Amino acid sequence: MREGGGDGGGTVGAGAGGAAKPCARLTARQALAAIADTYAELPAPPATASPGPDGPLGWPGYDAARARAHAATGEDESVVTAVADIGGTQAVVLSFEFRYLGGSLGERTGDRLEAAYAEARERRLPVVSLIATGGSRMQEGMRALTQLQRVARQSALNRAAGLAQLAVVRDPTTGGGWATLGASADVILALPGAQIGFAGSRVRPRDADPYAYSAEGQCAAGQVDAVVPPDRLRGTLQRWLRLLAPADRPGGIDATPAPPPATLGAPGLPETGWDAVERARAAGRPRAEAYLRAYFDDREEISGDRCGGTDPGIRCGFGRHDGRTIAFVAQCGTATRPAGFRTAARLVRLADRLGIPVLTLVDTPGAANDAAAEQAGAGAAIADAFAALATAEVPATSLLIGEGGSGGALALAAPGRLWATPDSYFSVIAPELAAAILKRDEGQVHHTAEQLRIRPQDLLDLGVIRGIVSAAGDGTADPVD
Repeated sequence: MREGGGDGGGTVGAGAGGAAKPCARLTARQALAAIADTYAELPAPPATASPGPDGPLGWPGYDAARARAHAATGEDESVVTAVADIGGTQAVVLSFEFRYLGGSLGERTGDRLEAAYAEARERRLPVVSLIATGGSRMQEGMRALTQLQRVARQSALNRAAGLAQLAVVRDPTTGGGWATLGASADVILALPGAQIGFAGSRVRPRDADPYAYSAEGQCAAGQVDAVVPPDRLRGTLQRWLRLLAPADRPGGIDATPAPPPATLGAPGLPETGWDAVERARAAGRPRAEAYLRAYFDDREEISGDRCGGTDPGIRCGFGRHDGRTIAFVAQCGTATRPAGFRTAARLVRLADRLGIPVLTLVDTPGAANDAAAEQAGAGAAIADAFAALATAEVPATSLLIGEGGSGGALALAAPGRLWATPDSYFSVIAPELAAAILKRDEGQVHHTAEQLRIRPQDLLDLGVIRGIVSAAGDGTADPVD
């Protein structure tokens, strides 16, 4: 009946130990009502094809199966489309009815999805997909499978129009529905315990670990941004929509750069290069979380590089600052891994497409350089981060808040718009490593740090940074010129 073959059970494996978590299968309209204050259903568009009895393949019993599905659900197809008000933000919502032939995609499903995406473009609205599908409808054969191309094209058109797309992955979401509507979304939220994967439970290898196909497993692998309990989904969607599609934001690019945050650390400048290193490495120095908390009134984060990896040492997302949405990338003081650079590049490109300014907080001893990082494509990931910032049309602002370790730090520093806090340093190489390369003994490390000219005031003299930020109101540097 459907590609991917989602099974009919109400629970799925939620961990390597085999524990199961409930995942309620709401109807399409129940799912809509769970997230929307009000909604108006979109009319069904005219059919693009007239396949005749039992569909384009003449599959025996197909018309009868659709009649039974209609009687059981009250729906004429596997998706309900509507314009909904979600916490004061309007969005086009695509809500799947799994009880209608497993939420499978057929030609009429494609007609409805195409019309809904077009409605979103015409009205300049984001798209929210509430997905529960087993994939493409077997009774329509290749005509059903080609609906994935239609969906992919419509999604791409909305992406090019600068409209946000959010997906809520319900149970189950498998096959082409996951590979198009789900995995292509800008932000992917999943319900706990939901079965997610290109392969459904009936077609995957028998010895496959069910955790890899669960919401929790996909989140750990960087394919899903967050697993959200049902009672928190409505509020989470409201916050995401306020950030990515606020009603008061004009179209196009917000060309006003994000102001760099004020320093949260000690105000005095370091006397020597090694003083700068010690202050930046101090355990009690304010880190990314403190800066994000002080800077943003509200924020939501994305997670994962969509290539199978996550990096807990980097934070990426969107927040509200002085009534505006600002995208952020924040290093947390650890060596940044390839997945972190790829997640950062993903964030910058999404912000660029939506016209949202970017703020980066630079703080890393450098890029991870172990064997695992090399095998995961460290060089390519760093290059991608450089390219994302270098080509962004939205303004990007960067603040060095701690260690600036070589290219791993520079990759996330906005070209020409970098500021520094007094308790930071930036260096082409760590002083210890520079001394080792120069065959100097440990006693010369401090002198080497001085030669490298890595203090904030040195960086200002060299033209590397625009200014040294102070505590709010001190006016040490003009942060927004």
